[in-house]
Amino acid sequence: MKPINSIQEHRSALLARYKKLIEQAYNFRQTDSALSDISEYKAIKLLHKLNKLNYLDRNLSAIQRN
Repeated sequence: MKPINSIQEHRSALLARYKKLIEQAYNFRQTDSALSDISEYKAIKLLHKLNKLNYLDRNLSAIQRN
């Protein structure tokens, strides 16, 4: 069970950071478009990592159920 818990904890931390970056990008949109773009780019990279973790977590959960 330890790998699944660590994946879920890591996913929670990445999700919190993703939300912070999206909010930051939105707040910078009117004042500094370059910083907004940078924050959005970092958020997109984190979203890609989150999608990988979701896929991995789904596969591990299916294996443990069998």
